Amino acid sequence: MMKKIDRRNFLKGGLAGTAALAVTGKATSGKAASFEGYPDSMGVLVDLTKCVGCRTCEAACNKEQGLPEPAKPFNDTSVFDETGHGGMPRQPTEKAYTVVNRYDTESGGPVYRKIQCNHCNEPGCLTSCFVNAYTKTPEGAVIYDPKVCVGCRTCMIACPFHIPAYSYSSTINPIIKKCIFCYDTRLKFGRPPACVEACPQEVMVFGKRADLLRLARQRIKENPNKYIDHIYGEKEMGGTSWLYLSGVPFEEVGFNTTLGNEPVISYVKEFLGIVPMVLTIWPALFTGFHLLATRKEEAEAGKKDNNKGEGGRS
Repeated sequence: MMKKIDRRNFLKGGLAGTAALAVTGKATSGKAASFEGYPDSMGVLVDLTKCVGCRTCEAACNKEQGLPEPAKPFNDTSVFDETGHGGMPRQPTEKAYTVVNRYDTESGGPVYRKIQCNHCNEPGCLTSCFVNAYTKTPEGAVIYDPKVCVGCRTCMIACPFHIPAYSYSSTINPIIKKCIFCYDTRLKFGRPPACVEACPQEVMVFGKRADLLRLARQRIKENPNKYIDHIYGEKEMGGTSWLYLSGVPFEEVGFNTTLGNEPVISYVKEFLGIVPMVLTIWPALFTGFHLLATRKEEAEAGKKDNNKGEGGRS
């Protein structure tokens, strides 16, 4: 694994790299780290045939993670008529780590789907992050360390599920926010995530991923007319900790069914040759501008103080 570097040293290197790019027209690509998931990790099986769109899971997540109250209360169903960027269904944000959307399907009427980080076995965010801000824990969670993040946002593009959300509240303190599987407060103690525990419909089952796959296969076998014969997340992008059963084709409820079974690391090496030039240099450059402006202001303030001191002595 690559050694972590702090933000200050990275910014120095990023600014130097910007100058080198201006001279040579080339950028050095980051080297992706390889990683394999933990075979005994935990997971969650989500049965979309049981979800009624009550959004209790959203409320539980916000409370557990100390997130702000939403613009509309959690019992306001009008949110299901809202769309996000580009007319797409709502996605998790820095203020909401999970959201529930309604899909008016052709096969079985309205279906509700909860969306959050899927905690991939071999996460694209982790393998694409060249400062190792991400960690895949043995329990299955993909967690994030803001202390080493440099704000390049490579992970946002590398994630095949478009989950990481970027906080723009500070220009010099980049923070990526997403579901962390309630790792600090629950998962590492063997407890289920808050959303799972709070669900009144028992839509979600928490347990070892291997056991959940057996349970999902059993449900499909016993109810072939109720479920699509597929467990989404079993193999997609190398597999995920969150697994899904559905009574309608997965593409009708917003799942990307064209991702394939190879993890992101299989594609990210070529991708990283381009991304750092675009995403790494600019945040570092603008941060450099901010630091220079701050120093200039401090210098001017110092001159004023000196002038005042000299005036007092005359």
